[in-house]
Amino acid sequence: MIAKALEKVNAMTAEKNPKKCPELQVGDIVRVSVRIKEGDKERVQVFAGDVIARDGRGITETFTVRRISFGVGVEKVFPFASPAIEKIEVTGHAKVRRAKLYYLRSRTGKAARLRTA
Repeated sequence: MIAKALEKVNAMTAEKNPKKCPELQVGDIVRVSVRIKEGDKERVQVFAGDVIARDGRGITETFTVRRISFGVGVEKVFPFASPAIEKIEVTGHAKVRRAKLYYLRSRTGKAARLRTA
């Protein structure tokens, strides 16, 4: 009975999320293009950085991207199913051994870099 309910939920989730996102993993280096509306104008802004976390399942799944901007760490959480995301490009992958890379928050300079595979 529970299995049938889960199948139904998964089918409904697949219908609501028609986008095909690339397979993202923690440690990937990505460029996320986001549509931003300013007044009556709309533009695309690119946020590039390292994927430090993935959370959730199905339609509520999110990923966190971190970058250093002018010496300050900036993190953004993006929902996979967001209509504002235009595209996600994976530009590289780093060798990581953890599911969450929150330890990067306390590191600065060269220590905050990930080792590319």
